[in-house]
Amino acid sequence: MGSQETAATITDGPGGAEATEHVAARRLLIDGELVGSDQTCARTYPSLNPATGEVLGYAPEADTVQAAAAVAAARRAFDAGDWATDRALRLRCLDQLHRALLEHRDELAALTIAEVGATAALTQGAQLDQPIAIVRYYADLLEDYPMTEDLGNIESRGMLHHRWVEKEAAGVVAAIIAYNYPNQLALAKLAPALAAGCTVVLKAAPDTPLITLALGELIADHTDIPAGVVNVLSASDPAVGAALTTDPDVDMVTFTGSTPTGRAIMAAASGTLKRVFLELGGKSAAIVLDDADFNMAAVFASFSMVTHAGQGCALTSRLLVPNSHHDEIVELIKTNFSHVRYGDPTDPKTYMGPLISAKQRDKVDGMVQRAVAAGATLVTGGEKVDPGFFYTPTLLTGVDPDSEIAQEEVFGPVLAVIGYDDDDDAVRIANNSIYGLSGAIFGGQGRAVAMARRIRTGTFSINGGNYFSPDAPFGGYKQSGIGREMGVAGLEEFMESKTFAAPVGAAG
Repeated sequence: MGSQETAATITDGPGGAEATEHVAARRLLIDGELVGSDQTCARTYPSLNPATGEVLGYAPEADTVQAAAAVAAARRAFDAGDWATDRALRLRCLDQLHRALLEHRDELAALTIAEVGATAALTQGAQLDQPIAIVRYYADLLEDYPMTEDLGNIESRGMLHHRWVEKEAAGVVAAIIAYNYPNQLALAKLAPALAAGCTVVLKAAPDTPLITLALGELIADHTDIPAGVVNVLSASDPAVGAALTTDPDVDMVTFTGSTPTGRAIMAAASGTLKRVFLELGGKSAAIVLDDADFNMAAVFASFSMVTHAGQGCALTSRLLVPNSHHDEIVELIKTNFSHVRYGDPTDPKTYMGPLISAKQRDKVDGMVQRAVAAGATLVTGGEKVDPGFFYTPTLLTGVDPDSEIAQEEVFGPVLAVIGYDDDDDAVRIANNSIYGLSGAIFGGQGRAVAMARRIRTGTFSINGGNYFSPDAPFGGYKQSGIGREMGVAGLEEFMESKTFAAPVGAAG
């Protein structure tokens, strides 16, 4: 472990408009070496503070040659090193990583707020503290996880044969993440992959490279993770990610992002039959039953929808309400939205920060305007707020269940209200989607659970229940993805099973 400083600090407190030299000089991690723009990486690209629109810092622009070098390093580390077979080494390194994350927590939080636009409160949960807990979870799980399973004996060809199964690492993993929760996405892939014995090439999201590069620097300077086991790249050029999905030395691709990109990755990986683990989009529904506590349901629907400005794949962006109580529930949502405080994400009183970019804000606004043109009613919101990339909490009613706003992922603080006639109608509308990531329901517990079981999604909240934690598998049905992140299932995504058999009593 080196002694070089990796602190990610922001100089001017609220707003964080200027980055220190430490932020501006982030480096790639390739084969155990930190590579900056003054070395083999000649170009950089800017990362913006979405709350101000100003340049926060610069990330090295990796190219396909460096991507290939990172994969080659990961391949050597897997094939020639002892990472995959030395459980004690992996445990020690995961412990070191967890400790380093805790020690640098405040600097990482400041950088997350400045680059991601996350509020200070969110860094105490899924934006930082919970991802750090994921590392601890997999270190603890690795201590006791059974790498072998005894299947007993069978008789074959007049002899007894003993059989057993051993778990092995899947190999070299290309991990490609999205911008919205970069610490969560990086560590929910990296921790179980490392625990399993895999080596990894982690590619940062183009919009939030600095925080992921900071993770690579912590690994290089504060852990004994061998050279090549973890490599971290940043690039705005999509060719770098594409190269990782087709490189024959990559055994597995794990990607979090949009469903269209997930489809492209799956197609690209098919040429070498790579394993793919995809955590993709969602258009989840929250159902309010006629026997629900409407106030509780409205609070959940309102404030969850504007969490991180609606930039969450599992957020329930469709609100299904009984037609008989439609206006009452809409009024509650409207009132709640009026109380949402948005603005400077460093302010502890701020509930909602900005969207990640002007491009994303324009996309959200375009979808809202098209929804209104198609017949939806704009109850509140639908406004851009400058400086930065803010968009007001937006409520739409009279939404056609088959329309764009009800079918496509918006990734902004936009809630579409859809009326239904009875329970069967609500289930039909909820399942009327190519996605199946999450869902929520409010009402009498038995009735609510029975309806939830009829809806094709990977996760579900009953009366505000929180399923999201390091030990709980997370993932989707249908075009919301393939595989599960976190929990024991998340570890096993990065493992292969090898079955053995030997004659009973054979010598040796």
